[in-house]
Amino acid sequence: MFNFQFDRKIIMVIIGILLLAAIVQFTANPGMLISLLISAPAVLIAITFHEFAHAFVADKLGDDTARREGRLNLNPFSHLDPIGTLMLLVAGFGWGKPVHVDPRNYTRKMSMEKCEAIVSAAGPVMNIILAFVFAIVYCAVYKFGSMQFLSSSVGSVIMLILWAIVTTNVGLGVFNLIPLPPLDGSKIIMPFLPYNAKQWFVSNGNVFYIIFVVIWITGIAGMIISPAIGWISTGIINLARLIFGLPV
Repeated sequence: MFNFQFDRKIIMVIIGILLLAAIVQFTANPGMLISLLISAPAVLIAITFHEFAHAFVADKLGDDTARREGRLNLNPFSHLDPIGTLMLLVAGFGWGKPVHVDPRNYTRKMSMEKCEAIVSAAGPVMNIILAFVFAIVYCAVYKFGSMQFLSSSVGSVIMLILWAIVTTNVGLGVFNLIPLPPLDGSKIIMPFLPYNAKQWFVSNGNVFYIIFVVIWITGIAGMIISPAIGWISTGIINLARLIFGLPV
Protein backbone atom coordinates (compact mmCIF):
# COMPACT_ATOMS: atom_id res chain seq x y z
CA MET A 1 0.00 0.00 0.00
CA PHE A 2 2.60 2.45 -1.17
CA ASN A 3 1.03 5.75 -2.20
CA PHE A 4 3.02 8.93 -2.74
CA GLN A 5 1.32 12.26 -2.04
CA PHE A 6 4.10 14.57 -3.20
CA ASP A 7 4.15 16.41 -6.50
CA ARG A 8 4.56 13.59 -9.01
CA LYS A 9 7.13 15.60 -10.99
CA ILE A 10 9.43 15.76 -7.95
CA ILE A 11 9.06 12.03 -7.36
CA MET A 12 9.79 11.29 -11.03
CA VAL A 13 12.97 13.41 -10.91
CA ILE A 14 14.18 11.57 -7.79
CA ILE A 15 13.37 8.19 -9.31
CA GLY A 16 15.05 9.20 -12.57
CA ILE A 17 18.26 10.09 -10.72
CA LEU A 18 18.23 6.80 -8.81
CA LEU A 19 17.57 4.80 -11.96
CA LEU A 20 20.36 6.61 -13.82
CA ALA A 21 22.76 5.80 -10.98
CA ALA A 22 21.67 2.17 -11.13
CA ILE A 23 22.16 2.02 -14.92
CA VAL A 24 25.68 3.41 -14.53
CA GLN A 25 26.40 0.67 -12.00
CA PHE A 26 25.06 -2.01 -14.34
CA THR A 27 27.21 -0.68 -17.17
CA ALA A 28 30.33 -0.72 -15.02
CA ASN A 29 29.56 -4.20 -13.67
CA PRO A 30 27.86 -6.51 -16.22
CA GLY A 31 27.63 -9.20 -13.54
CA MET A 32 24.91 -7.11 -11.88
CA LEU A 33 22.70 -7.74 -14.92
CA ILE A 34 22.71 -11.45 -14.09
CA SER A 35 21.67 -10.62 -10.53
CA LEU A 36 18.88 -8.48 -11.96
CA LEU A 37 17.54 -11.37 -14.03
CA ILE A 38 17.71 -13.73 -11.05
CA SER A 39 15.86 -11.18 -8.90
CA ALA A 40 13.03 -10.66 -11.41
CA PRO A 41 10.91 -13.70 -10.36
CA ALA A 42 11.40 -12.79 -6.71
CA VAL A 43 10.17 -9.24 -7.29
CA LEU A 44 7.10 -10.44 -9.23
CA ILE A 45 6.16 -12.86 -6.47
CA ALA A 46 6.86 -10.50 -3.56
CA ILE A 47 4.89 -7.52 -4.90
CA THR A 48 1.99 -9.59 -6.27
CA PHE A 49 1.38 -11.48 -3.04
CA HIS A 50 1.95 -8.37 -0.91
CA GLU A 51 -0.74 -6.35 -2.67
CA PHE A 52 -3.08 -9.34 -2.98
CA ALA A 53 -2.87 -9.79 0.81
CA HIS A 54 -3.99 -6.20 1.35
CA ALA A 55 -6.92 -6.70 -1.05
CA PHE A 56 -7.90 -10.09 0.38
CA VAL A 57 -7.93 -8.99 4.03
CA ALA A 58 -9.79 -5.75 3.23
CA ASP A 59 -12.40 -7.81 1.38
CA LYS A 60 -12.76 -10.19 4.33
CA LEU A 61 -13.24 -7.22 6.64
CA GLY A 62 -16.16 -5.99 4.55
CA ASP A 63 -14.64 -3.59 2.04
CA ASP A 64 -15.14 -4.82 -1.53
CA THR A 65 -13.34 -1.89 -3.18
CA ALA A 66 -10.37 -4.02 -4.21
CA ARG A 67 -12.67 -6.73 -5.55
CA ARG A 68 -14.56 -4.21 -7.69
CA GLU A 69 -11.26 -2.84 -9.01
CA GLY A 70 -10.05 -6.30 -10.03
CA ARG A 71 -7.33 -6.56 -7.40
CA LEU A 72 -8.51 -9.74 -5.70
CA ASN A 73 -6.30 -12.04 -7.75
CA LEU A 74 -2.70 -13.19 -8.14
CA ASN A 75 -2.23 -11.78 -11.63
CA PRO A 76 1.02 -9.76 -11.44
CA PHE A 77 -0.28 -7.25 -14.00
CA SER A 78 -3.06 -6.33 -11.56
CA HIS A 79 -0.58 -5.35 -8.86
CA LEU A 80 2.70 -4.22 -10.40
CA ASP A 81 3.52 -0.53 -10.60
CA PRO A 82 6.00 -0.15 -13.50
CA ILE A 83 8.25 2.35 -11.76
CA GLY A 84 7.97 0.74 -8.33
CA THR A 85 8.82 -2.68 -9.78
CA LEU A 86 11.81 -1.29 -11.65
CA MET A 87 13.01 0.43 -8.51
CA LEU A 88 12.78 -2.80 -6.53
CA LEU A 89 14.81 -4.55 -9.22
CA VAL A 90 17.60 -2.02 -9.57
CA ALA A 91 17.62 -0.20 -6.24
CA GLY A 92 16.54 -2.91 -3.80
CA PHE A 93 13.35 -1.15 -2.69
CA GLY A 94 10.11 -0.33 -4.45
CA TRP A 95 6.35 -0.65 -4.35
CA GLY A 96 3.31 -2.14 -6.02
CA LYS A 97 0.15 -0.49 -7.28
CA PRO A 98 -1.66 0.77 -4.16
CA VAL A 99 -4.74 -1.21 -3.10
CA HIS A 100 -7.57 1.26 -2.62
CA VAL A 101 -9.76 0.76 0.43
CA ASP A 102 -12.78 2.53 1.89
CA PRO A 103 -12.62 2.25 5.70
CA ARG A 104 -16.32 3.10 5.92
CA ASN A 105 -17.10 -0.34 4.52
CA TYR A 106 -15.21 -2.26 7.20
CA THR A 107 -17.04 -4.51 9.61
CA ARG A 108 -18.33 -2.76 12.72
CA LYS A 109 -17.03 -5.57 14.92
CA MET A 110 -13.91 -3.45 15.44
CA SER A 111 -12.87 0.14 14.87
CA MET A 112 -11.93 1.41 11.42
CA GLU A 113 -8.49 2.19 12.80
CA LYS A 114 -7.90 -1.42 13.84
CA CYS A 115 -9.25 -2.70 10.52
CA GLU A 116 -6.85 -0.38 8.67
CA ALA A 117 -3.96 -1.64 10.79
CA ILE A 118 -4.86 -5.27 10.06
CA VAL A 119 -5.17 -4.60 6.32
CA SER A 120 -1.84 -2.76 6.33
CA ALA A 121 -0.11 -5.56 8.25
CA ALA A 122 -1.40 -8.18 5.81
CA GLY A 123 1.16 -7.28 3.14
CA PRO A 124 4.33 -7.56 5.26
CA VAL A 125 2.96 -10.67 7.03
CA MET A 126 2.34 -12.31 3.65
CA ASN A 127 5.92 -11.52 2.62
CA ILE A 128 7.35 -13.16 5.74
CA ILE A 129 5.14 -16.22 5.23
CA LEU A 130 6.31 -16.48 1.61
CA ALA A 131 9.92 -16.14 2.71
CA PHE A 132 9.49 -19.10 5.06
CA VAL A 133 7.67 -21.20 2.42
CA PHE A 134 10.43 -20.67 -0.12
CA ALA A 135 13.09 -21.28 2.54
CA ILE A 136 11.46 -24.68 3.02
CA VAL A 137 11.57 -25.27 -0.74
CA TYR A 138 15.21 -24.14 -0.84
CA CYS A 139 16.23 -26.55 1.90
CA ALA A 140 14.15 -29.38 0.41
CA VAL A 141 15.91 -29.00 -2.94
CA TYR A 142 19.27 -28.84 -1.17
CA LYS A 143 18.49 -31.95 0.91
CA PHE A 144 16.97 -34.17 -1.76
CA GLY A 145 18.60 -32.82 -4.92
CA SER A 146 21.52 -34.79 -6.29
CA MET A 147 25.01 -33.32 -6.15
CA GLN A 148 25.07 -33.45 -9.95
CA PHE A 149 21.93 -31.30 -10.13
CA LEU A 150 23.01 -28.85 -7.43
CA SER A 151 26.40 -28.32 -9.07
CA SER A 152 24.91 -27.89 -12.54
CA SER A 153 24.20 -24.49 -14.08
CA VAL A 154 20.44 -25.09 -13.93
CA GLY A 155 20.58 -26.23 -10.32
CA SER A 156 22.72 -23.27 -9.29
CA VAL A 157 20.35 -20.79 -10.95
CA ILE A 158 17.31 -22.40 -9.31
CA MET A 159 18.93 -22.19 -5.89
CA LEU A 160 19.89 -18.56 -6.46
CA ILE A 161 16.33 -17.71 -7.52
CA LEU A 162 14.88 -19.45 -4.46
CA TRP A 163 17.26 -17.58 -2.17
CA ALA A 164 16.41 -14.31 -3.94
CA ILE A 165 12.71 -14.96 -3.31
CA VAL A 166 13.42 -15.43 0.39
CA THR A 167 15.50 -12.27 0.79
CA THR A 168 13.30 -10.11 -1.48
CA ASN A 169 10.17 -11.01 0.47
CA VAL A 170 11.91 -10.29 3.76
CA GLY A 171 13.20 -7.01 2.35
CA LEU A 172 9.81 -5.85 1.07
CA GLY A 173 8.11 -6.89 4.30
CA VAL A 174 10.62 -5.18 6.58
CA PHE A 175 10.81 -2.03 4.42
CA ASN A 176 7.04 -1.60 4.59
CA LEU A 177 7.10 -1.89 8.38
CA ILE A 178 8.99 1.39 8.71
CA PRO A 179 6.46 3.57 10.63
CA LEU A 180 6.53 6.47 8.20
CA PRO A 181 3.93 7.46 5.59
CA PRO A 182 3.33 6.18 2.97
CA LEU A 183 4.47 2.77 4.25
CA ASP A 184 2.26 0.17 5.93
CA GLY A 185 4.01 0.63 9.26
CA SER A 186 2.53 4.13 9.64
CA LYS A 187 -0.98 2.64 9.85
CA ILE A 188 -0.02 -0.46 11.80
CA ILE A 189 1.19 1.60 14.78
CA MET A 190 -1.89 3.85 14.91
CA PRO A 191 -4.03 1.71 17.28
CA PHE A 192 -1.14 1.61 19.75
CA LEU A 193 -0.57 5.36 19.97
CA PRO A 194 -2.17 7.58 22.65
CA TYR A 195 -4.82 9.96 21.33
CA ASN A 196 -2.57 13.06 21.42
CA ALA A 197 0.21 11.18 19.64
CA LYS A 198 -2.21 10.10 16.91
CA GLN A 199 -3.38 13.66 16.38
CA TRP A 200 0.21 14.88 16.23
CA PHE A 201 1.13 12.10 13.81
CA VAL A 202 -1.79 12.92 11.48
CA SER A 203 -1.32 16.70 11.61
CA ASN A 204 2.39 16.33 10.77
CA GLY A 205 1.85 13.83 7.96
CA ASN A 206 3.61 15.98 5.35
CA VAL A 207 6.68 16.27 7.58
CA PHE A 208 6.87 12.50 7.88
CA TYR A 209 6.62 12.18 4.11
CA ILE A 210 9.58 14.52 3.75
CA ILE A 211 11.54 12.52 6.33
CA PHE A 212 10.75 9.35 4.43
CA VAL A 213 11.91 10.77 1.10
CA VAL A 214 15.14 12.02 2.71
CA ILE A 215 16.05 8.68 4.28
CA TRP A 216 14.97 6.96 1.05
CA ILE A 217 17.15 8.92 -1.41
CA THR A 218 20.14 9.16 0.94
CA GLY A 219 20.25 5.42 1.55
CA ILE A 220 19.69 5.81 5.28
CA ALA A 221 16.60 3.58 5.05
CA GLY A 222 18.72 0.83 3.55
CA MET A 223 21.33 1.16 6.29
CA ILE A 224 18.61 0.97 8.93
CA ILE A 225 16.78 -2.07 7.61
CA SER A 226 19.64 -4.04 6.02
CA PRO A 227 20.75 -5.60 9.35
CA ALA A 228 17.13 -6.56 10.10
CA ILE A 229 16.71 -8.08 6.64
CA GLY A 230 19.91 -10.09 7.03
CA TRP A 231 19.02 -11.25 10.55
CA ILE A 232 15.46 -12.29 9.63
CA SER A 233 16.54 -13.99 6.38
CA THR A 234 19.21 -15.95 8.22
CA GLY A 235 16.77 -16.88 10.99
CA ILE A 236 14.17 -18.13 8.50
CA ILE A 237 16.63 -20.20 6.50
CA ASN A 238 18.16 -21.64 9.68
CA LEU A 239 14.70 -22.67 10.91
CA ALA A 240 14.07 -24.37 7.58
CA ARG A 241 17.44 -26.11 7.84
CA LEU A 242 16.54 -27.44 11.28
CA ILE A 243 13.28 -28.85 9.89
CA PHE A 244 15.24 -30.87 7.33
CA GLY A 245 18.01 -31.79 9.73
CA LEU A 246 20.59 -29.72 7.87
CA PRO A 247 23.52 -28.10 9.69
CA VAL A 248 22.87 -24.50 10.71
